[in-house]
Amino acid sequence: MTRFPPEPNGYLHIGHAKAAIIDSEYARLYDGKFILRFDDTNPENALLEFYDAQKEDLRWLGIEWDAEYHTSDNLPRHYKLAEQLIGQQDAYLCKCSPEVIREGRFHGKSCACREQFTGPVGLDLWKQMLTSRDMTWILRLRGEMNSENTAMRDPTLFRVITTRHPLTGDTYHVWPTYDFAGAVEDSISGVTHPFRTKEYELRDQVYFRILNLLKLRAPHLMEFSRLSINGMPVSKRKIKPLIEQGLVSGYDDVRLPTLRGLKRRGIVPEAIKQFVLQQGFSKVESVVDFSLVESVNRKYLDPRVKRYYFVPDPIQLVVKDAPQKTVKIALHPDATMGERTIHTASIFFIPRQDAMKMNLGEVFRLKGLYNVKIIKKNETIQGSYSGDALIAETAKIQWTTEEHIPLTVFVPGLIFTGENFNPESLQELHGYAEKAVAEVPSGDIVQFERVGFVCLEKQKTGLVGFFTHK
Repeated sequence: MTRFPPEPNGYLHIGHAKAAIIDSEYARLYDGKFILRFDDTNPENALLEFYDAQKEDLRWLGIEWDAEYHTSDNLPRHYKLAEQLIGQQDAYLCKCSPEVIREGRFHGKSCACREQFTGPVGLDLWKQMLTSRDMTWILRLRGEMNSENTAMRDPTLFRVITTRHPLTGDTYHVWPTYDFAGAVEDSISGVTHPFRTKEYELRDQVYFRILNLLKLRAPHLMEFSRLSINGMPVSKRKIKPLIEQGLVSGYDDVRLPTLRGLKRRGIVPEAIKQFVLQQGFSKVESVVDFSLVESVNRKYLDPRVKRYYFVPDPIQLVVKDAPQKTVKIALHPDATMGERTIHTASIFFIPRQDAMKMNLGEVFRLKGLYNVKIIKKNETIQGSYSGDALIAETAKIQWTTEEHIPLTVFVPGLIFTGENFNPESLQELHGYAEKAVAEVPSGDIVQFERVGFVCLEKQKTGLVGFFTHK
């Protein structure tokens, strides 16, 4: 039995996807059970919208769960377990300031509260804490203040948070920390193999100490390395400031590794799952390049995505003696994917970069149409019709006619260079797409030949594209 325990304080990113996929795959591998548990014990961060949003993101990934609940559902039981610890003198109420607590932990010295506010005295104070929203004490574990593992130096188990909770409202104001809630919930929910990232390794001792003192079943805790991608912020701590400062358009910005950003960019869920499984479940920390995600994604897109022409930075081409044609061009080498019909006259648009490389007298081919010989180059290109037969080693370039649609393709780059935000991380590619592109449904991915894969989106201002990768 495994569990995925997101905090409902934001949209899921590819790091969450790694955890959820590992949890889900292990449960399926051993014919087990997979639980979705919302660890919503910090009302200051939890928002109602994120409960449903995270479920939507998981379903997009293709992940289903056997049971679902919220840690906040079990608060009365947490309170009883806290009272057990206080009664056993394994936990105490502390009124010290955060600065004093920090100083004590640093020097490994306990405060007077440790001996004064436990047992019967501590239980009385605990009950006052549960009834008074003004009593800002905390409950701490009696750990080992001289431990080499600083996590064991009397960690906080409960604290007062008076912010209204999105599900329970003002019913509770004393909330368990991750140390307490995570250990207790893994045990009482029947989880046998909880997975968590290696960053929590120092807290394992706290996890098992709490369960041992409470005489609760200890699961088999397993850890794996966090997913780190070069130049991409795979943590809410880094993503949230980008949103708040308006440096990105939102949680679905195509530069972000959020699942919504990746979807909008054209990364498919099957590729994310395959990428995660390829990384394995090692505890060795490493930073991977996003090109690894692109490489897997390309294998999924190439056989199933339709192909069209897009002309970046277009320049007009006028073909002298051009035959008027009606051509049918395949949408993919797989003939079952159909074709589109294009009517041509004498005016075309081709990529300026291609045009500038060619010399007078040179012959090139309008891809899927016919050959053109360049006879003049200035503000426009003038050419002459040079037959239909294929000529070996002739440049083949994409084109549009006068019947085209203007299209801006946004090209995402690395959002961070080192630790600094990269203001050049979103470039724009302006050009013309063939008319048939206007009929492509919003959210579909296409391949623009010689440009790359692009996810199309219909906005109020018109059609735009987001560059996926080559």
